[in-house]
Amino acid sequence: MADAAPTIEFSGVVHAFGDRTVLDGIDLTITEHRVGIIGANGSGKSTLARMINGLVTPDAGTVTVNGLDVRKNKRRVRRDVGFIFSDPDRQIIMPTVAEDIELSLSRTVADRDERRRRTRAVLADFGLDDHADQPSHLLSGGQKQLLALAAVMVIGPSILVADEPTTMLDLRNSLMLHETFARLDEQLVVLTHDLDMLADFDRVIVLDRCRVVADDAPEPAITHYRALMRR
Repeated sequence: MADAAPTIEFSGVVHAFGDRTVLDGIDLTITEHRVGIIGANGSGKSTLARMINGLVTPDAGTVTVNGLDVRKNKRRVRRDVGFIFSDPDRQIIMPTVAEDIELSLSRTVADRDERRRRTRAVLADFGLDDHADQPSHLLSGGQKQLLALAAVMVIGPSILVADEPTTMLDLRNSLMLHETFARLDEQLVVLTHDLDMLADFDRVIVLDRCRVVADDAPEPAITHYRALMRR
């Protein structure tokens, strides 16, 4: 029997920062392979994304991942949910490419040789095998984003959440990241202003003024969003 699809569920989620409400009555069940979330700046999409792995906890309602309440099971959920930010420098810690990958493995893989083997394998998967000993800060913007992605994926999450991953990339590197995402078997949730990236996704969710205002296949959802932004 095939493994069940990963499931992310928001039920009655409300959240505010001070007196500013950013999410209000969010009810979503996400099981599709590739899902995009779009909305204007301040629409609540980054807060929504951070709730999937417990970086933000809702003021009311629940968020569950594969049946686990994120509020009560943050450590377990974070093994299932990888997260990458728009700025990879926020995630790259170690001085060389290989060392950064090995750091990700240090908590779960005690054997040094095994860590090195897995590091070589994931760097090859993401086209970085020729850069293993290179200083991380000398990578291009696209290569840094791939390194941040590799450091997350080497742990083996079933879900990847990417928060505006192409914001700091030029067109060439944006296309490279899009192609990389297309090859992933893991469930993918992408928050982005890059609407072209979402054309072949399974589902697109539109947020506006703290609420879900459209939830559909990419073309109708993006059409709704464009109309909303013209008002």
